[in-house]
Amino acid sequence: MDFLGIILWPLKWAVELILVAWHWLFTAIGMAPAEGLTWVLSIIGLVIVVRAAVFPLFVKQIKSQRKMMEIAPELRKVQEKYRGKKDQLSREAMSRETMALYKRHGTTPMSSCLPLLVQMPIFFALFSVLNDVQKIRVNPDFSGVGLLNNELTQEFYDAKLFGTVSLHDTLGAAVDAQNVTAIVLLATLVVLMIGSQFYTQLQIISKNLSPEAKTGQAYQMQKIMLYILPLGFIFSGVFFPLGVVVYWFISNLWTMGQQFLVIREMPTPGSEAAKAREERLARKGKAINAQGKVVPIAVYEAEQQRKLEEIEKAKAVAPKREQPMGKKRAKKKGSN
Repeated sequence: MDFLGIILWPLKWAVELILVAWHWLFTAIGMAPAEGLTWVLSIIGLVIVVRAAVFPLFVKQIKSQRKMMEIAPELRKVQEKYRGKKDQLSREAMSRETMALYKRHGTTPMSSCLPLLVQMPIFFALFSVLNDVQKIRVNPDFSGVGLLNNELTQEFYDAKLFGTVSLHDTLGAAVDAQNVTAIVLLATLVVLMIGSQFYTQLQIISKNLSPEAKTGQAYQMQKIMLYILPLGFIFSGVFFPLGVVVYWFISNLWTMGQQFLVIREMPTPGSEAAKAREERLARKGKAINAQGKVVPIAVYEAEQQRKLEEIEKAKAVAPKREQPMGKKRAKKKGSN
């Protein structure tokens, strides 16, 4: 076993466990063990388990993104402070101040990538499992590293969609074999993957950014990534087997739905999505109070009135600032 295989072994074991568990469930309700649809649904089950497991990281990602937006003006001040200074001491000072800013607000740019970084090894583990299954062609006794025994490995290998498309086929292999059905299926999935990724990023930068966040360099980078990131799926669509492409596409759909709900129900303050939510709540006779909770409009108005009264009372009791007097004016006032 090579070094990569040693690293992936526990992940492959976990992937096989989840796939076999879902496969057992679907065969228990009457689906054919060697049917392509049975194994595709098992892969979708794998997506559900993995995405549910990383959901806490997704929540952390959202909070981190919010904090990164909040500190964007402070980051710009640090960058402006050291603009044009190329010496080593200035670069180190800028780095220290930036890291101190991240630490004070409890966030880092890397936090926004956690769910994706955690899932990448799962992609590679599933890719490795699918590749290993093909070894049964030359070794009839082959089995996986865990619960994917020889019988299940054979069923997985034999499984086909539409009677001709294997879950181990890649777009490149399908073109070489002139398998029209596989080419159409894989090409369609690649297009849908690119579309779903593009839409997910688009709804973030078009609806869920405050006006301040749209003026920074980070926003410009997000706009560039909006068009560059989906292109990576062209590579995956050509070289990754159908089973991995299915996993990636379903995971994209999960992300898209998750982002839609977050943007709708927990939008960034000041963003277009936040204004739309306030309008929806207003039509229902509700509003968001100072604590960020949804309350009846009467409670919100009472809270605002109370704040206004407190401000007026504070102004009334505050000592009045006297205008500074010149020497002549002070002397004249003293003689009176």
